[in-house]
Amino acid sequence: FSALLFALLGFVIGLYLPNYWLRNRISQRQKAIMLALPDALDRMMICVDAGLGFEAALQKVSAKLNNELGLEFRRVIGEMRLGISRIDALHHLVERTGVPEMTSFVAVLVQADRLGIAISNVLHTQSAEMRIRRRQRANEAASKAPIKMLVPLVLFIFPAVFAVILGGSTRLKIALQ
Repeated sequence: FSALLFALLGFVIGLYLPNYWLRNRISQRQKAIMLALPDALDRMMICVDAGLGFEAALQKVSAKLNNELGLEFRRVIGEMRLGISRIDALHHLVERTGVPEMTSFVAVLVQADRLGIAISNVLHTQSAEMRIRRRQRANEAASKAPIKMLVPLVLFIFPAVFAVILGGSTRLKIALQ
């Protein structure tokens, strides 16, 4: 009976643990890309304002970034060197990352490329928008903090405070008698 139970337990763990691990890794990677994107856009904006083209700016920024976003930018550059169009390489970037901010950034870049709008203007607006989104995410996380602290406070701190207060009041009663 115990062998069957261990086999069933092993089956369940083997079935769900890899998927859980993979979802966790995907979420960590997307979060890292999302956090690095505003700074990368600022750097790209500076490079384009200095006179570099989009591909050169992307290459310069990707060389300086030593994270997941830098790796993805280097993949885009590699795809463009292999002959894939810039639009297709950027769409592949969106498919690989799955980050909503990256999706909106690439959509605006593709639209600017089709309409002939200057990339520097697009980078300025996208950089400002990404900074606003980062500030909003920080405010949202800060507003969730008191709720998360409520459970440890009720379970651990309040009982200790009550024990000290009740213990102090009984000592006071004993001392007064």
